[in-house]
Amino acid sequence: MVLKTIPQKKRSRKKKNMKFDIITIFPEIFEFYFNCSILKKAKEKKLIRTKIHNLRDFTDDSRKTVDDKPFGGGRGMVMKVDPIYKCVQFLKSKFIKPKSKIILFTPRGKKFNQKIAYQFSKMEQLIFICGRYEGVDERVAKHIADIELSIGDYVLMGGELPALIVMEAVARLIPGVIGKSEFLKQRITKEKNFIEYPQYTRPPKFYPEEKFWRVNPKIWKVPKILLSGDHKKIEAWREKHSKII
Repeated sequence: MVLKTIPQKKRSRKKKNMKFDIITIFPEIFEFYFNCSILKKAKEKKLIRTKIHNLRDFTDDSRKTVDDKPFGGGRGMVMKVDPIYKCVQFLKSKFIKPKSKIILFTPRGKKFNQKIAYQFSKMEQLIFICGRYEGVDERVAKHIADIELSIGDYVLMGGELPALIVMEAVARLIPGVIGKSEFLKQRITKEKNFIEYPQYTRPPKFYPEEKFWRVNPKIWKVPKILLSGDHKKIEAWREKHSKII
């Protein structure tokens, strides 16, 4: 008797779907950016999802107060812990994913870099807490957030711009968001840093107007090696001029 083998169905790999939850008192800041360019296309492909949560919706008083004067005195106002706690608890009860991170943006936080972006891209959900005013009640950092994050050694008016920066840096690492994933892999090192090198395109020669001459009339040229067609030499040139970030 001949045994017939039954062909097994190939398992279809589900595309990674990253969820970004943003807690803010200025939801309108995000709307325009989310509906532009690559992020819009990524949402249409269902590679990412974005949800904005207005912190004022989680207050108890009629004025929807999210801040108060700091204990011990001082200038400015501090964002309250209770509405942030209620918002995060709401997310945990309704929308939390198994692999998630709660991120609080603060100048005192860990410096954001490409390695962290790569680590975040392996998550299923990122929850961003966008502070405002003089800061956020320290109990949010101690008891609610998983990580405090900074995008640089300077102070901004709030966490909205850092949230957009982190979201874009993470989203572009998700396969399918910026095109063919093999192109992206070529620019990532074993240590998960990113390789950046100078780029040129047509025309090979550009003639600037006289007001752009520094001393004498000059032509802005593309390096000859990039026009040679010699891929080994081009690769060596890029390696020489590359910067690891």
